[in-house]
Amino acid sequence: MMMKSASAPLVNRTFDELAVGDTASLVRLATPDDIKLFAAVSGDVNPAHLDAQYAKSDMFGHVIVHGMWTAALISTVLGTQLPGPGTIYLGQDLKFLRPVAPGDTITATVTVTEKRDEKHIVLFDTVCTNQDGDKVLSGTATVIAPAEKLSLPRIPVPEVSIRGVDRFAPILEQARAMEPMPTAIVHPCNVAAIQSAIEARDEGLITPVLVGPREKIEAAAEQASLSLAGIRIEATEHSHAAAERAVELATAGEVTSLMKGSLHTDELLGAVVAAGSGLRTDRRISHVYVLDVPSYHKVLTITDAAINIAPTLEQKRDICQNAIDLMHVLGVDNPFVAVLAAVEVVNPVMPATLDASALTVMAMRGQITGARVDGPLAFDNAISLDAAKIKQIDSPVAGHPDILLVPNLEAGNMLAKQLIYLAGADAAGLVLGARVPIILTSRADSLKVRLASVALAKLAAAHRKTGGPS
Repeated sequence: MMMKSASAPLVNRTFDELAVGDTASLVRLATPDDIKLFAAVSGDVNPAHLDAQYAKSDMFGHVIVHGMWTAALISTVLGTQLPGPGTIYLGQDLKFLRPVAPGDTITATVTVTEKRDEKHIVLFDTVCTNQDGDKVLSGTATVIAPAEKLSLPRIPVPEVSIRGVDRFAPILEQARAMEPMPTAIVHPCNVAAIQSAIEARDEGLITPVLVGPREKIEAAAEQASLSLAGIRIEATEHSHAAAERAVELATAGEVTSLMKGSLHTDELLGAVVAAGSGLRTDRRISHVYVLDVPSYHKVLTITDAAINIAPTLEQKRDICQNAIDLMHVLGVDNPFVAVLAAVEVVNPVMPATLDASALTVMAMRGQITGARVDGPLAFDNAISLDAAKIKQIDSPVAGHPDILLVPNLEAGNMLAKQLIYLAGADAAGLVLGARVPIILTSRADSLKVRLASVALAKLAAAHRKTGGPS
């Protein structure tokens, strides 16, 4: 009896229905992802299973699958087929006869060898073989067979993804290699803001300067059980004054980046772009999400998803150029920019398509520099080359954009958060276009994301210091 289809119900065999010689089996391909998932759930990170370089020197000469992964296939047959639901696993002895390598096809088979009326105990011969018919595992299982006939719906196996590459790791590594960046933490008057500052300091990324009401800062640190020893505090009366003082420090060159604390984003950015601010440039400020999306093959940037609500064409040019400049900082010399709309054709009644077309021409004429820009593109044919081919779209950007330029804040915010919460993306956030980078983090961000945001700011600040674009 072979394993049933994924949609077939689970039907058991009761003790009375079982006979010596009854058998069932399943076939499973062992993959590298199986090794990673088993290591993740079991904690077994033996390098024989995960480190190809190490495995070359051991007795097998290659990575091998965890032995208990193979044994788990026996449990699967017993619990889902023979006897099936209602089975109680009492014991299992195992002999591991041959190693299993990624790419091997394993057949797990159980066969009834003995029935004991007392307590409905049944013994099974258990064997796993590879694609060559060689035994890789053998043993005997002892179970209590079900007394009641059951037919149950098969519960779908959860879908999981493997994050094989941490695309933020090189960014953090490069940032850690630099001297700590003097950073004004603006109004850090809650636990999250103080923790973020201390975490970044402890990672060697920043030298924090805490700007805000001293009593509130010290109270937040006490609540977080964190010491402020050796940390400079610039005392101000309230959050508005903290934003103004942080801008003064950055203008004077005492700090080279700003980090939002527990004040509103509008309050901080209002001080940055206020008339007379030394941080204003000719550029429109804009926000970028730099995302590590497990299903995408490289870092992906979405802009603008946090500041510019309904940007004009001129503002989109600045938003686009800000993101391009950041990609240059990250070592992408000629990034691909997909200008998104709901459709991939120019439609006069859809302003986003007109802006996308104009931005494409502006890049061709040198009004946007340092990138390949194309649009309008819908999200599917921007990300998927196959989708573009099906629609017969000839685009230099389709299938591999580095930057997604969205039509407005609502579209960008929803797209970024869908990737974060549905696709498991990590998203670091940064505000560009001022004379110093501005770090925006959320209380919902993981430590990894918070540190990545700081690292991005550090690289951007260093680039500006060495003559990068304003």
